[in-house]
Amino acid sequence: MQSNLMQLKVLLPFKVFAKKDDVKRIVAKTSQGFMGLLPHRLDCVVALTPGILTWASESEGEVVVAVDEGLLVKVGSEVLISVRNAIGGTDLGKLHEAVASEFMKDSEQENTMRFAFTKLESGFISRFMELQHG
Repeated sequence: MQSNLMQLKVLLPFKVFAKKDDVKRIVAKTSQGFMGLLPHRLDCVVALTPGILTWASESEGEVVVAVDEGLLVKVGSEVLISVRNAIGGTDLGKLHEAVASEFMKDSEQENTMRFAFTKLESGFISRFMELQHG
């Protein structure tokens, strides 16, 4: 007989953010929209986008957490969620603000850095080509 509960771990790069053994359901944000998980759902791997992660446990009830981008892996009754950052709290409005201000800002900074590195790289290559032909 399969259990009607899941074991959830939310992992950050340097620590375990949450570990729960009595989770009834999980809702996470993906690039395709929100995805719900129940204990008997098929195993899966899903890329998460910055947003709100929700789970319901028997001991705590409904838990809401703001998470950065990451990965969700479900195998049997175990669910591992690995994200770059997470913020807990009870005020949903403040968590939405945290996603918008903290996690989206990081993505914009990464894009700016990638653009700068691309410009540096192309400049280096063009100067190298000038030296080769000059």
